[in-house]
Amino acid sequence: MLTAYAQRRGSQLEQDCDLAVRLWAAAAQIQALEAQAEWVLGQSFPQTATGVYLDRHAAMRNMTRQAAGKAVGSLTFTLANTQTGAVNIPAGTVCMTEDAVRFQTVEDAAVPAGEISVTAAAEAVESGAVSPDDPVTASRRAASMGGSQIWLEEGEVMTVAEMTKCVAVVSANDCAVALAEALCGSEEAFVARMNRRAEELGLSDTHFTNCTGLFEDAEHYTCAYDIAVMSRELLKHEFVRQYTTLWQDTIRSGEFGLTNTNKLVRHYNGCTGLKTGFTSTAMYCLAASAERGGVEYIAVILHGETSQLRFDAARTLLDYAFANYTLVMPETGAPDVPVSLGKAASVRAVCESSGTVLIEKARQKELSAVYELPEKVDAPVAAGQLLGTLRYVAGNETIASVPISAAESVERVGVGELWVRLAAALCGRTNTQ
Repeated sequence: MLTAYAQRRGSQLEQDCDLAVRLWAAAAQIQALEAQAEWVLGQSFPQTATGVYLDRHAAMRNMTRQAAGKAVGSLTFTLANTQTGAVNIPAGTVCMTEDAVRFQTVEDAAVPAGEISVTAAAEAVESGAVSPDDPVTASRRAASMGGSQIWLEEGEVMTVAEMTKCVAVVSANDCAVALAEALCGSEEAFVARMNRRAEELGLSDTHFTNCTGLFEDAEHYTCAYDIAVMSRELLKHEFVRQYTTLWQDTIRSGEFGLTNTNKLVRHYNGCTGLKTGFTSTAMYCLAASAERGGVEYIAVILHGETSQLRFDAARTLLDYAFANYTLVMPETGAPDVPVSLGKAASVRAVCESSGTVLIEKARQKELSAVYELPEKVDAPVAAGQLLGTLRYVAGNETIASVPISAAESVERVGVGELWVRLAAALCGRTNTQ
């Protein structure tokens, strides 16, 4: 938008002037609407739908999702050379694939003397088994990281919580690598997991080659919008928030001090984080978040010329958001939808969100709810079946769209009941004549 302005007006805007900030904000809103439209389109088709929306597509086709079960199979253990005695492999032995999927044996096994391999039954290990108090041992590679660090020594042990705090507060690259290795077996496997998660979040302009951002690589990239989405996802976890809001703390029994690299934590009202960054190519970067009155905003600054500039720019964006935008909750009482040939005359329609809408304060009174629902639907109707859309409109602009679905199932009437209804209708018509 700044480029378009310059082309039409024949002059460049200063990056931090009021009009430039407004254009940046408008561009962000447009990009957000495009992302939302892409998401809605994806959920509209069973081939690309996910989660509850995939379930609803299945319900429309009289299909149900089967309960998830652990993958089962077998693991083959191979020795480099034969041994004079048996090599025991106890039940519960854990192995990890290149994609960071862990399997464990469910029975005792042993490589017999004079042989080099044995196969044992195994099942997948559920993910998410790491707890904050679990110990993490620093490897030689983790201890060798440069940049921001806490100078881990090879073999040094800290908990997951301590290392997470060091990553969040002082951008500790050594702790980031140690955590990656502890979670997935290697940094490479962890990075593969990072890229899969980026795909799940729809981050089309992001790709990782390492877990620190320390090493500059043409294949390691992201953008402001994608960082904002990552930040929003990260802020869902209170475990992380308790560290991103810390100004100062200590580790190693109080012998090593930590001071947050994000100055806004101390100097900006309501700051909830989030993270600073710097390389010679990316320059001074910041993902900043703040919450006031139940509303939380995220500002992303990239390629700042100085460290202070990123904080000033983030403060400007956050101030603008708090001053000019608010959350409102319009009427969301969706009307019932008549059902043709159903055992019930209508089906209750429900909106699939709280109905909270972000809007400019100046346009708050313009906001209205527009229900787009069919005149009727044919039975059978499945619970969760998509019925229509609720659009939040301000003037002629659609601010947000929310799917509307059936609150319960409505079965189709049988042939016998149809004859009864027909007979009743005919009798009623005859009596009135």
